[in-house]
Amino acid sequence: MEKGNGKNQTNRICLLVALSLFFWALLLYFHFVVLGSSNIDKQIQLQPSYAQSQPSSISLRVDKFPLEPHAAPSKPPPKDPLVTIDKPVLSPAPVANSTTTFKPPRIVESRQKQEFSFIRALKTVDNKSDPCGGKYIYVHDLPSKFNEDMLRDCKKLSLWTNMCKFTTNAGLGPPLENVEGVFSDEGWYATNQFAVDVIFSNRMKQYKCLTNDSSLAAAIFVPFYAGFDIARYLWGYNISRRDAASLELVNWLMKRPEWDIMRGKDHFLVAGRITWDFRRLSEEETDWGNKLLFLPAAKNMSMLVVESSPWNANDFGIPYPTYFHPAKDSEVFEWQDRMKNLERKWLFSFAGAPRPDNPKSIRGQIIDQCRNSNVGKLLECDFGESKCHAPSSIMQMFQSSLFCLQPQGDSYTRRSAFDSMLAGCIPVFFHPGSAYTQYTWHLPKNYTTYSVFIPEDDIRKRNISIEERLLQIPHEQVKIMRENVINLIPRLIYADPRSELETQKDAFDVSVQAVIDKVTRLRKNMIEGRTEYDNFVEENSWKYALLEEGQREAGGHVWDPFFSKPKPGEDGGSDGNGGTTISADAAKNSWKSEQRDKTQ
Repeated sequence: MEKGNGKNQTNRICLLVALSLFFWALLLYFHFVVLGSSNIDKQIQLQPSYAQSQPSSISLRVDKFPLEPHAAPSKPPPKDPLVTIDKPVLSPAPVANSTTTFKPPRIVESRQKQEFSFIRALKTVDNKSDPCGGKYIYVHDLPSKFNEDMLRDCKKLSLWTNMCKFTTNAGLGPPLENVEGVFSDEGWYATNQFAVDVIFSNRMKQYKCLTNDSSLAAAIFVPFYAGFDIARYLWGYNISRRDAASLELVNWLMKRPEWDIMRGKDHFLVAGRITWDFRRLSEEETDWGNKLLFLPAAKNMSMLVVESSPWNANDFGIPYPTYFHPAKDSEVFEWQDRMKNLERKWLFSFAGAPRPDNPKSIRGQIIDQCRNSNVGKLLECDFGESKCHAPSSIMQMFQSSLFCLQPQGDSYTRRSAFDSMLAGCIPVFFHPGSAYTQYTWHLPKNYTTYSVFIPEDDIRKRNISIEERLLQIPHEQVKIMRENVINLIPRLIYADPRSELETQKDAFDVSVQAVIDKVTRLRKNMIEGRTEYDNFVEENSWKYALLEEGQREAGGHVWDPFFSKPKPGEDGGSDGNGGTTISADAAKNSWKSEQRDKTQ
C-alpha cells in the first residue's frame, strides 16, 4: 500500500502540473493571439489610408495684387501677404508595431477663411437706407506743404505764366465777361488748362459722401498738388529737388493706418499735367521730369492726369478744364439748347500752330488744307498777340463749325478737343491716343458716334482731302453726331467747386465714380481669389479699357501700330502708322508751348 500510495501521489502531482501548464498556455494564447489580433484590427480600422487622407495637392489662392489682407481685430494678420492657406489639423500618429505599416498623418483642411479689412466698406452697399452706401470717400489731411503752401507761393508755379490769378475762384481763374455774346452771362472763367489739381480738390470738399472713417471708404483721396509741385522745379533744378515732395509724400502715406487697408491700391490723386512730367526714366540730371509714377508706392495708387501713358497701368486720363464751370443744372441745359440751335457756316476749322521742328507732325498740312478750302476756317496760334489766345475768338470759331480738327500737339492730347466739344463741334482726331484710349471714363467706346477718325498717314503720305472726307458723311449722320457731342457736355466739364450740380454728373463725378468702381472690382476679385484680366500685360494697358463686357484678355488690335513703344535708349521715334512716339522731348516742348498758348 505504501508503494501504491506513493505512485498515486506522484501521478496527482504530474496531473496538477500538466493542468497548470495547460491553463497558463491558454491564458497566454488568449492574451497574445486573440486580444493582440483584435487590437491590431482596431488600429488598422482607426488608421486612415494614405490614398484617402492625403490630398493630391494643396490649393493656394494667390492674388495678382501684392496686398496683405487684414484679419478681424481678434485674429492676428497672416504672415504671408500673397498666399491664403487653410491651416491643416494633424491626427495623432499611430504606434508602430510588427504587424502594421506606418502611414502618414491625415491632413484636415480648416474651412475658416480670412476676413479682409475692407469688408465693412463693401457691406455699406447693402444698406439701402444709406444714400452714400458704397460711395464714401476718405480724404487724407496732408501737411500744407503738399497743397496750400504752393498756392501761397503761386508766382513760382510756372516759368512763363503768373498762376496767381488762375488759382483764384477755387482754381477757376478770373471771370470772363460776355462782351461779344459768345459765352453765357454766368459760369465762364479764364481757366488755365493745368489747374485741375486745385479744381478737383475743391470739388472734393463739396462731395456729399465724405467720411472720417477710412474703414467705410470706397476709395481714399490724396489732395497732393502733384502738377503744381513739378511745375516749380522742371527748369533749372536737379533731380533731388524735383523728386523731394513726391518722396516725402509716399513716406508720409505709408506710415498711415489707412495705407495698410490695401497697401495704397484704394488711394488716388490728381495731377493737372501730362503723365510724361512724372515719368523720368533715369537718374541723369538732364533727363526730364520727376519719378513720382515710377515709385513703388505710387504704382499702387491711381493717378488722374490730363494725358495718360498707353503703356502703364497706374494713370488714367481725365478731361482738361474748359472755360465753362456752371453752378446750376439750368446753366448746363441752357448752354446745350443754345449749341443745338446754332447755325454753323464752316464745314471744318482748326485752331493751332505748326510744328516745324517735328518732321512727323501733320499740322503743317492741316493748316495748308484750311487755307485752301472755301469751307474751312483757320485760327493760327503763334508767339505774340493772337486771336488764338482769346477764349472768345476760339469759342466763336468752334461754335460756327460742324467739325473741329484735333491733331496731336507736342503730345497726344490737347485742351482744344474739349473746348470744341463744349461748343457742340464734332471733333476730328488723327491718332487714337488723342482721345479714344485716353478718356475712356468720359467718352463712349464707340468713337464713331461722336467723332471722325482720319489716320495720320492718310494726311501725311496719301494727302487725303479732309474736306472731301467730311463731305462724304450724310447730313442726317452729322446731325446725330452733333447731338451726341452736345449730350456729352456735362461729363466733360468741371462744375463750379463752390457749388454742386443736382442732376447732372460732371467730369469730377464721373472720375470719382470710375475710381470707386475700379477699387470695388479689385476688392471683390481679391475676395474671390481671381484677377481682373487673364495674362495681363502692362505694356498693353491702353487695350484693357476698350474690352467689351466679359472679356478678360487683350489680343491684337487694329491700333497696335499707333502704340509701338520705343526701345530703351531711343529718343522717340516713328511707329508703324506714322504716329508720333511720346518722349521726354514731347513733354519739354509741351512746356515751351505754354508760352505761346497761355491765356491773356
